[in-house]
Amino acid sequence: IDAMGVDDAHRDWDDLDAAVDALSALPDRDAPRLLLGVTHAPYRRVLDRFTAAGADVLLGGHTHGGQVRIPFSPKALVANCDIPLDQARGLSEWSASGRTVPLNVSAGLGHSIYAPVRFACRPEASVITLRAVPDSSERPPRG
Repeated sequence: IDAMGVDDAHRDWDDLDAAVDALSALPDRDAPRLLLGVTHAPYRRVLDRFTAAGADVLLGGHTHGGQVRIPFSPKALVANCDIPLDQARGLSEWSASGRTVPLNVSAGLGHSIYAPVRFACRPEASVITLRAVPDSSERPPRG
């Protein structure tokens, strides 16, 4: 398993070029391995770049799941980033650069320091099980 990640995109601390360039330093880059794209804040620019670079799975947080939600609604009221509100927590798909990959955004355990409350949005810690696929020969090139 390989991983690439960036710091908090919400504060513009994400150095996407460095994250993608670091892939070239990996030994045996063309070997079939799982590539994780990990970001604190799942902004579109980060998810798009990771997908274009060949990430197989995207992981994010930051949204607190919307923190305050309308009961039984699939959408958060806010996401605190620019992803669609129905992707502010849980497993969904992200499409960019002609590829579609799984995206998991954890609602996390806490709340924003500016709004210390959660409503209709339970805290969570994500447990993710990765399973090998029989044939990874259709993997797009990385980089």
